Amino acid sequence: MPKSKNTFSSWRGRAAQRVVHAAWSWVQRTGSVTAENPGRLNFGSIGEATRLAFPLGTVFGEPWIHLGSHCIIAEQVTLTAGLMPDLDLGPDPILRIGDGVVLGRGSHVIADTTVTIGSDCYFGPYVYVTSTNHSYDDPHEPIGRQWPRMEPVEIGPGCWIGTGAVILPGARIGRNVVVAAGAVVRGTVPDHAVVAGAPARVVRRWTPDDGWQPPLRTPAPVPPPEGVTPEQLRALADLDEEGVERLARLEADG
Repeated sequence: MPKSKNTFSSWRGRAAQRVVHAAWSWVQRTGSVTAENPGRLNFGSIGEATRLAFPLGTVFGEPWIHLGSHCIIAEQVTLTAGLMPDLDLGPDPILRIGDGVVLGRGSHVIADTTVTIGSDCYFGPYVYVTSTNHSYDDPHEPIGRQWPRMEPVEIGPGCWIGTGAVILPGARIGRNVVVAAGAVVRGTVPDHAVVAGAPARVVRRWTPDDGWQPPLRTPAPVPPPEGVTPEQLRALADLDEEGVERLARLEADG
């Protein structure tokens, strides 16, 4: 038989849920890190309007981490400079992140030697960037005990790094590159390329002489005209097929 509903208990549960959600929202706002409210973190620099969401991932070596302005660092993102905390890494930055960079939830940027991320790069969730790799030269020594190899990493401006991609030591990624989800990148990637696979290879590239090769299969998106208001866009989205056709006829008639 169905149990009788306890209205009072149900009301208390909903009220408790609202309190928990409100409290967690307050914790997230209060715990986020900005230039004005850095908390315990002492970054080498952190630009205007940059925010690290709470809860943070692992962060250490922050005096050698320089963050640009208007960056969004999502929850549980790890940013490290050096092999371990409390090292003196010298006078120069180890990890540089440009302006307008977005690092997706759960991503890791491990900079044991220099890692540079250009401005306006967008990372999906769980991207892994590292300047260090295990070595296995000695077949008799456990791999985790062998001294790692380190090579600088550079990601050019304007790149899109897909979910779960891995950027390995020594990678040099050019400007406006798309790295497909799950790709494993090493070596040099030219400007204006799309790479995919493990190991990643160039599957499409743009040049001034040939354009995109192989050609794009869909037309480029057309941005809204200047001056269009959000209200007009919402009204357009609500139009059915017949309304769109009428609008097109009106525009054609001038």
